[in-house]
Amino acid sequence: MRRDFCDGVGIARLLNATLVLPKFEAAAYWNESSGFADVFDVDYFIQQMDGFIKVVKELPPEVALKEPFRVDCSKRKGQFDYIESVLPSLLKYQYISITPAMSQRRDRYPLDAKAALCQACYGALRLTRTLEQKAAELLEAIPKPFLSLHLRFEPDMVAYSQCEYPGLSPASKEAIEAARGDRKPWTGEAARIWRKRGKCPLTPNETAFIFQALSIPTNTNIYLAAGDGLMEIEGLKSIYTNVVTKSALLSGEDFLNMHGNTKAALDYYVSINSDSYVATFFGNMDKMVAAMRAYKGLHNTLFLSRRAYAELTSKGLDGKELMQALWLAHKEDFAMGRGSALPDCFCDLKS
Repeated sequence: MRRDFCDGVGIARLLNATLVLPKFEAAAYWNESSGFADVFDVDYFIQQMDGFIKVVKELPPEVALKEPFRVDCSKRKGQFDYIESVLPSLLKYQYISITPAMSQRRDRYPLDAKAALCQACYGALRLTRTLEQKAAELLEAIPKPFLSLHLRFEPDMVAYSQCEYPGLSPASKEAIEAARGDRKPWTGEAARIWRKRGKCPLTPNETAFIFQALSIPTNTNIYLAAGDGLMEIEGLKSIYTNVVTKSALLSGEDFLNMHGNTKAALDYYVSINSDSYVATFFGNMDKMVAAMRAYKGLHNTLFLSRRAYAELTSKGLDGKELMQALWLAHKEDFAMGRGSALPDCFCDLKS
């Protein structure tokens, strides 16, 4: 959501348009529908964006009764795509809604649009005062120093990946099957190719094995930045015993009543302020956390290589031999503490 909204800011500047604060279409992720103001400080955002783009909280009355003209931006990759094919719709209908473009080429934007996007991402978007206080309370409660681990092994993620995992518990298999829908797992040679391309999420047990290959001590304090649906988590906890979660550290009524995306905001806050950040995936949160940590000068960021793990195990490596090979595969990034999202960051608001 944060990424898509920052993209929307850049596009609004490209089109010289007024931005209306969005309503989150969150049901697909969290089965609830909280709004922008439940997560972000609205007045602060509007104030910080002054001079970059105009932002309004609500539509003017003469427009509010209209349905927006919907524009699919999924194929737009540069400023001229928007100016030549989206701007005419805005001028004609005055009010448009856009779908996010997963393959944005933000580096092709002119400087004023880049500046607006960067100001939104790094300067203007901050959590509400209440949510930030809760996040700071959570951060304070975590034993220090600590590593924040974004572990993606939930039923929907595994189902979406179309990967099969032998040896899972009956409960995990049932949860994955319930989440599959039409996405049937790959089989045979297609499954082997898919896995070797790094498309299968790492299990908690595989994550713990890579941690050991990197000589991360088993008594390391680990904050688990994840929802409540993680499967097979004992594969990690049986080896790394100092694992804490937000649900264990925050048990008040206000936490229990939080929406899914406000709980995710807590993970985001903790992750960008952690001593180290490790991700088993390369999703939107991982990219945003890595970029924000780089911006703040916190470079202890690492993405574990699913591809390396799959390729090495497919060769029959195991035990100490596999550990040594995994160390070599991660050595450069681990030593430098860098995430692979960082070279794409063109924002430098401090200079």
